[in-house]
Amino acid sequence: MIKKVGNIVVIQLSGSDSNIYLLGDTAIDAGTGLNFTRLRDVLKIAKLSLGDIKQVVNTHGHYDHIGGNGYFVNAKVLAHEGDADVIEKGDAELAVVEFFDGFLKPRRVDVRLKHGDRVKTSQGELEVIHTPGHTAGSICLFDRARGLLFTGDTVFASTIGRVDFPNSDPEAMAASLSELAKLPVKQAFPGHGEPFDAATFKKVVKTSVADFEKQMEEGDVDDDYI
Repeated sequence: MIKKVGNIVVIQLSGSDSNIYLLGDTAIDAGTGLNFTRLRDVLKIAKLSLGDIKQVVNTHGHYDHIGGNGYFVNAKVLAHEGDADVIEKGDAELAVVEFFDGFLKPRRVDVRLKHGDRVKTSQGELEVIHTPGHTAGSICLFDRARGLLFTGDTVFASTIGRVDFPNSDPEAMAASLSELAKLPVKQAFPGHGEPFDAATFKKVVKTSVADFEKQMEEGDVDDDYI
């Protein structure tokens, strides 16, 4: 599926793939890479090709967000330094590749991001917000001028990201949510699911990690988002 929210192109390939957001010549996340033909055809609808994308920013190093990096043949890869080695080494364990029955090739990270860095796109500037918890190098990307936050797998429309992976940290997630709550967010774009408004965002970031883990144990939340 492809749609536009303002001037942001939203691509949703399958239940396993992360959302891919296009801001002009910049892609936020790349999906698993298991649906190449579908991605190519969807881009044609937007009158784009894989070669038109000049940079891919990974919100974290899980396979469903990084597996498709190599298909953007002319793009530099940007990722936080905390997850960069996962991508460069093709670390199947930390990228949870087995969950998706995929195969991860090592891929060079051209720019290792840090908290506070700025990523320039053809549609404005994105501020890197380091939000460890889901993974050590999870980030959100904030378009401060428009109040738009790309949350990766840190915050979804009804829940927060999982913290039960080898490089997860529940305490770090709690701290990240506290920091995100301070941002003047008008609209959020998650790594999976649909974009959501400021009121929903404010509600979700108040979720405690303990409550989330309890909800997972009781089967009250969708724990398929990796």
